Amino acid sequence: MAASRNASNTATGPNRVSFARIKEPLEVPDLLALQTNSFDWLLGNERWKARVEAAQKAGDKAPT
Repeated sequence: MAASRNASNTATGPNRVSFARIKEPLEVPDLLALQTNSFDWLLGNERWKARVEAAQKAGDKAPT
């Protein structure tokens, strides 16, 4: 005999959070620039060395 479905034995799912009401958009990161900078760092390209040198001259912590 199959169990009947009634309010006493049905499981309720987890409460879901809806992000549809968020009005302010998120800023999308420039993923291509991130990837090319990471690749320049990996290879030790002149472009990366120039960026580190410029950061050191500006007094910023060098991106190493």
